[in-house]
Amino acid sequence: MWIFLSDNISAEECLDKKTVYENYCNMWLLDFPQIHPVNLFADTEANLPTGWDTKKDRNSKAPIPPPRPTPPGSSPCNSVEIPVAYNDKVVAFLRQPNIFDILKERHPPIGTSTSLREKVNAIRVDGTSALDRLSQDLNLTILLSLFEQEIMSYVPAAVPSSATTSVRSGSPQQSSPGLSRLRASGPSHRRDFEAKLRSFYRKLESKGYGQGPGKFRLHIRRDRLLEDAFRRIMAASRKELQKGKLCVLWDGEEGLDYGGPSREFFFLLSRELFNPYYGLFEYSANDTYTVQISPMSAFVDNYQEWFRFSGRVLGLALVHQYLLDAFFTRPFYKALLRLPVALSDLESLDFEFHQSLQWIKENDVSNQGELELTFSVTEEVFGQVLERELKPGGRNVPVTEKNKKEYLERIVRWRLERGVAEQTECLVRGFYEVVDPRLVSVFDARELELVMAGTAEIDLVDWRQNTEYRGGYHDQHQVVIWFWQAIERFSNEQRLRLLQFVTGTSSIPYEGFAALRGSIGPRKFCIEKWGKPNSLPRAHTCFNRLDLPPYPTSEVLHEKLLLAVEETNTFGIE
Repeated sequence: MWIFLSDNISAEECLDKKTVYENYCNMWLLDFPQIHPVNLFADTEANLPTGWDTKKDRNSKAPIPPPRPTPPGSSPCNSVEIPVAYNDKVVAFLRQPNIFDILKERHPPIGTSTSLREKVNAIRVDGTSALDRLSQDLNLTILLSLFEQEIMSYVPAAVPSSATTSVRSGSPQQSSPGLSRLRASGPSHRRDFEAKLRSFYRKLESKGYGQGPGKFRLHIRRDRLLEDAFRRIMAASRKELQKGKLCVLWDGEEGLDYGGPSREFFFLLSRELFNPYYGLFEYSANDTYTVQISPMSAFVDNYQEWFRFSGRVLGLALVHQYLLDAFFTRPFYKALLRLPVALSDLESLDFEFHQSLQWIKENDVSNQGELELTFSVTEEVFGQVLERELKPGGRNVPVTEKNKKEYLERIVRWRLERGVAEQTECLVRGFYEVVDPRLVSVFDARELELVMAGTAEIDLVDWRQNTEYRGGYHDQHQVVIWFWQAIERFSNEQRLRLLQFVTGTSSIPYEGFAALRGSIGPRKFCIEKWGKPNSLPRAHTCFNRLDLPPYPTSEVLHEKLLLAVEETNTFGIE
């Protein structure tokens, strides 16, 4: 290095005058190709030669190298960037200096498994590309599952900016109806959620949920749906609910349960059970269709068992991966997860009350003598106005700036739980009789909502892009073109009815149509050429398949499709 500098007299004189350039020049010289090979052989841990001491300025301070310019579009290599994608989190976690000691504490076999250590080292060196390559490795999957909580919460001290790029981004993101609820937090949240969901279902499978060998049979009469379902599900043991392989048989119908009858069962049952008409639930607001537990449900006969039954139904739908035709409020899902409610949860339920509390939160209540707030509220019960204390002796405790936070927490909880605390507890108890609370704790309320209810929005572009064709049909076939023209003419309600006719449910998974499920796993919407021009369309709900005859005109197709969707109410395999 010094030989290189000595060739330039001006540089050497400058170096003698300003010792700060010593470190600075060293940094720049590393970029020269003719010097780089020498650096490769340097022993970075050995002591410096005699006389190569750290230089001090006249104030006895070691100079700090000035920052090098950062190329446009990049960030300094020592900037702290917290990885957000799941794959990046795994890589960052495994790149800890003492990672093998950490892994060995919980997974001793890694100390003797050379193969597993090599795989971990490959991920440490190659990053997400190696993780993607090894994604099907069973031993590695088991190892990572043991540290899932640590991986999701790990924050490295410093992460190279390049480490936050995931190789699993795939093709450009397409618009998907289920993703509309995730866009607020961006694609990274979606990837983390998908990783959580995969891990959740892997754990369910490993613990034997819904795997048998015994079957949990439900023999249901259509005209006695609620009655039959309540009797059978409430008579089942915890083991039968958790382990039994679900089999739904509709009385008097020939359909075999390869998935279609079960999907239809949860669709129809949820439509009745959570219907405000029956008194257990109510609409949350005048302008929405989300439902919540009704305070008036306490007057329904045997209401505790009905809510326990409701919880079991939710648990069974979650375990067997069936969507419900019901959308609940965000606090409802928080109650299922036993998460605390927040002031923001009130905004969509009681806007005026939320605004009042928001004002209290943002303003000093100490100087608002006319408010005279105390830890108590008034509520009307059967025409009588009663005072309820938010805590013992609350009517005599004034609200101040010091205790305002506690007041807001208590009054929000009162507003969301008033008259339904017992019912909520019964429902949650039934839910956890089917699902281990530790398994669902990985989700937040929004994520659980997406898993259980999907979305009711229809994205025609997403639907068409994720449709398969058989029997001679293809995307540009004239009958297929007429089919999509008919769908465009349909109202959203008619589209949902068609979807329910073909798949057994009108709900769409959070990922969109690409994630529709069939009898043995994911199965896309399918249109197959079948029958004669005078036949009605036929559905195979177990396989998400629509048998569509080759109709002669678009009007005939539109008429036959509407007739099949609006008049048919049986689901079977023909």
